[in-house]
Amino acid sequence: MTDEDGRLTRMKADVFKALGHPVRLAIAETLRDGPRCVGEIAELTGAERSNVSRHLSLMAAAGLLDSRKRGLMVYYRLRAPCVLNALACVEDVLRGKLAESRQALEGL
Repeated sequence: MTDEDGRLTRMKADVFKALGHPVRLAIAETLRDGPRCVGEIAELTGAERSNVSRHLSLMAAAGLLDSRKRGLMVYYRLRAPCVLNALACVEDVLRGKLAESRQALEGL
């Protein structure tokens, strides 16, 4: 593995770390339909505004989000909406695992 490959691998891990919290996953899914401000995101995720702001900063630092200020409001959007494809893939894995568990329980 080259130094560049190693850096890229670490950067990928940073992106996954930035998604590795339930609130941040909810934020990403909330932004599926387009840009939203902190208040909207907090309301839709059920998290406190200050908590949402902290998570948004972390996600932006990892390169997952862009922001744009309109008047007094800051709107956040997914920089790469394709990250939702990765989340859908994880959901497929979990649904398969759940189906296997159900089958095993039915066999008892």
